[in-house]
Amino acid sequence: MHNKVVYHAMKVFSEFGLPVLRFNFRGVGLSEGEFDHGRGELEDARAALNWLTEKTKLPILLAGFSFGSFIGMQAACDDESVQGVIGLGVPYRAEGRSYSYEFLEDCGKPKLFISGTEDQFGPMDAVEPMLEAAADPKKIVWIEGAEHFFQGTETSPGPKLSLMQAAMRSWLSETYSLSAS
Repeated sequence: MHNKVVYHAMKVFSEFGLPVLRFNFRGVGLSEGEFDHGRGELEDARAALNWLTEKTKLPILLAGFSFGSFIGMQAACDDESVQGVIGLGVPYRAEGRSYSYEFLEDCGKPKLFISGTEDQFGPMDAVEPMLEAAADPKKIVWIEGAEHFFQGTETSPGPKLSLMQAAMRSWLSETYSLSAS
């Protein structure tokens, strides 16, 4: 919830006047519970979406980072209140876990995927075919020289978070006719 990727994504949503809810999955930070290998975390995401739907009565756009993108996209694809999803740093293999995205093949909501070409947890050659198999509409953006946290690499130094934000702004404007304030 407090890492730079999530923070910078939240800033983009705020620029468009959209309400933002950031939360930690069970067992992360000061939240209660313990890691449940995706099952309980999917419940956490669904509970957050239900709460947000009740409180705002607005259509929801969901963005998730890394493991949060995997869990969030699953929850969002089954939730009628969610109008679109953004997956940031979409993982393929991390911390002994492998990820599979077959659920996206039936998800007809607008989708934006943003990852770095040097993402150590989501190598382009492994992730791209999975994202290409996702149902339309979708857009895949690869940030050249960015690693998993959208920082630069030795061959492409400097943070790439502003490029991630620019891709989000462009997609939100094009897909939802929104304008930043």
